[in-house]
Amino acid sequence: MTTTPAPKSTGRVPQRIFVNAAVITVDPARPRAEALAVTDGRITAVGDDAEIRALAGPATDVVDLGGRTVLPGFVEAHGHPSVSMTTDGPDVVDIRPMTCPTARSVIERIEETVAAAEPGVPLAFVGWDTLLQEGLQEPTRAWLDALAPANPVAILQNSAHMSWGNSLAIEAIGLTRDTPDPAGCHFERDATGEPTGKAVEAPASLIMMGAPLSPPTARVPELLAHEHRLLASRGLTTCGDLGLKGDMRDVCARFARSPLARVRVRAYEMSNGELHTDAEPGQGDAMFRQIGIKMWADGSPWIGNIATSFPYLSNDRTAALGLGPGHRGCANYTPEQARAIAEAYLPRGWQLACHIHGDVAVDMMLDVFEKVLAEHGRPDHRTRFEHCGTMTREQYRRAAELGITCSLFVDHIYYWGDVLVESLFGERAHDWANARAALDAGIRISFHNDAPVTPVEPLRNIQVAVTRRTRSGARVLGPQNRVTLSEAIRAQTLDAAWQLQSEHEVGSIEVGKHADLVVLSDDPYTVDPDAIGDIDVLATYLDGRATFTA
Repeated sequence: MTTTPAPKSTGRVPQRIFVNAAVITVDPARPRAEALAVTDGRITAVGDDAEIRALAGPATDVVDLGGRTVLPGFVEAHGHPSVSMTTDGPDVVDIRPMTCPTARSVIERIEETVAAAEPGVPLAFVGWDTLLQEGLQEPTRAWLDALAPANPVAILQNSAHMSWGNSLAIEAIGLTRDTPDPAGCHFERDATGEPTGKAVEAPASLIMMGAPLSPPTARVPELLAHEHRLLASRGLTTCGDLGLKGDMRDVCARFARSPLARVRVRAYEMSNGELHTDAEPGQGDAMFRQIGIKMWADGSPWIGNIATSFPYLSNDRTAALGLGPGHRGCANYTPEQARAIAEAYLPRGWQLACHIHGDVAVDMMLDVFEKVLAEHGRPDHRTRFEHCGTMTREQYRRAAELGITCSLFVDHIYYWGDVLVESLFGERAHDWANARAALDAGIRISFHNDAPVTPVEPLRNIQVAVTRRTRSGARVLGPQNRVTLSEAIRAQTLDAAWQLQSEHEVGSIEVGKHADLVVLSDDPYTVDPDAIGDIDVLATYLDGRATFTA
């Protein structure tokens, strides 16, 4: 017979108690519980069912969860809610592979949208993917002009690292031969210097998308409210916004203080431009706080511009991407440019988050941060590497020595795993987003979906990290690189909160923390690992109040 530890409690009469539950706390001191109590949005007790019921007073609201599983609210360490509010909104047409699985379905949706549109109305399509929607070719300005002669039309590649626009779209954003390229990205130009309509890397790729992705300030609360409802329905209670535009800060902060806000946001401003922000690190509150700066060391594997020491494979699919034999991508910055960004922000107390995929880019940024941290470092800087596609075990070890933490895009394995092996990188793909190597090096990690690149699906992230099985079910990428279920859950809760400098307030079910919870239809520890992503989110709570119920 095991002895049940006494409940943690503040001794206060709770306003609400959650009872009759299987509580996975992600608190090492008490991994499991049956109930918890909440007062003023904070957890005031965690314990066994009878013990928590005994704390209730006459006015306490009792929520009986019928034996369902409760976890801390999921934390998306790397999202883009101020962008995905538009890509998920009514002004943008979703053509992602998850929605339009074939090339034919993509073209049909675009043609139908154009045919139904009033002349002059800008049209935006998000999700073009020549790898998963086999048969698509890169859109050209001439093709888009013929397709929509009366409307500005722009298409965002599924990675958001590239976009294409027709002549009216180019005109609508005011792009000319004299327009300067933003730092770290560019607008493609022909031999005469005129824009071709192709934009590479953010923010150029987002600028090309025009008005649908740049809504007027008055519409932002409506769009954010829709996005928060979506995030809450997936069990999210805290989300990083990695790439906030400075002119969006105030409206996003105001929305976070409104009753419509359902998710806490930790914002990272874009590093492009004058290497300056008028914000201060940590400004804000528990609902919206600006904590970091985002930079992009290289691009996307799906368009061929990640900086690797090895070439892409040569085949029909890479040819469709426009990649010739032996193609290798390159970094967005020189080492000097990357160091200038780091030195502009890190000494001022900002956390830096660096998008990075290729092993060559990883080496460059490790060298940069080693020098900058030696001169300007501080304890607990939590510098972040994002995505980490081809990062090697040795590079993870070096990152750990520098105090760099990693957020991995494991959902790539689910959707693109077969393509990674068969068409892009061969056997090297088996080490893609190697969470096991990061943990073995001593790094605290998180998982993310980088919406809108893949749907927000934290449970699928946990499944993929544990199984490393692709969507087809036919392939497991590097079974030796699997992580345990407990490690995966921490990466989607407490350790993700730690990366967002919020582990003191969210990420586990402990006394004193915000009562941010997700209720699941099944216990992840009792289902087939390959079915974890199919568990239903039944309810989500923020500060103990329901933000979503199924």
